[in-house]
Amino acid sequence: MKILIVGTGGVGGYFGGRLAQAGHSVTFIARGAHKEAMEKNGLEVQSINSDFSVTKVNVTEKISEAEVPDLVIISVKAWQVKDIAQQLKSVIGQSTMVLPLQNGVLASDELKEYLPEKNVLSGLCRIISKIEGPGKINHLAVDPTIVFGECDNSKTNRVYALEKVFNDSGFKGRVANDIQSDLWKKFISICVSAWLAVTRSTYGEVRAQPETRKVMRDLFDEVTELAHKKGINIESDFVDKTMAFIDTFPPESTSSLTRDVWEGKPSELEYQNGSVVKLADEIGLDVPVNRFIYYSLILMEKKARKK
Repeated sequence: MKILIVGTGGVGGYFGGRLAQAGHSVTFIARGAHKEAMEKNGLEVQSINSDFSVTKVNVTEKISEAEVPDLVIISVKAWQVKDIAQQLKSVIGQSTMVLPLQNGVLASDELKEYLPEKNVLSGLCRIISKIEGPGKINHLAVDPTIVFGECDNSKTNRVYALEKVFNDSGFKGRVANDIQSDLWKKFISICVSAWLAVTRSTYGEVRAQPETRKVMRDLFDEVTELAHKKGINIESDFVDKTMAFIDTFPPESTSSLTRDVWEGKPSELEYQNGSVVKLADEIGLDVPVNRFIYYSLILMEKKARKK
């Protein structure tokens, strides 16, 4: 399979690396020192599930230089999706599948503003990973998984074929029964990232302190109520399961949004807690915890985008 990885960070680097290791023709989009290191030394991945490397990789800076792929995995930040969609127009074939793995619940709809609906899937991934250095990815926690499906939840041959490709490549792939439900479940859980940023604390610290743990729980409850109001199927015990899942994270772990805020970089704030506030306002739902967290970081976000 010809695969284009748009965004060779912790997510794209890991999954793209596994796919390349499995023998697929993978082209990575990367820039600067990261690209140079990959061209010279290949891609190195340190992982809790065993380290691996890909010695020869195809890497380029420009999407337009890639061959028409069978699959595009988009693993850039959420705010970059619209720009990427416009660049993809030149390399999308009739049967190309475009799979976004962004945090939030808007990526597929944003892609469809620029690309044919038939090409666009919906998806998410579960992994905690980051760029450790040029040409090096570090998978820190969580069993790597891609959950995906057709946007209308139809069960097509192509999604089951892709599920097999993923599972045969050393990570879990699963066709969702209800991809909207799965997207919202992840959305609920990741919205705590901004709370870590506000408190300048790790998952371990936030979950161990009773007061900050309560805020985390209240945050999850708000987003779950929003999902229910929008007709999304979320089980009644989902927040309990989410709290238990976060309790399994390495105590020192954080999230990409958290680290971006701390480092003064643009973050996905607008696509996480900002989206909660905006979607809640549209239906007249009060979300005071998410609103406080969003408002607490909005000035830092604006400053980061001016740099």
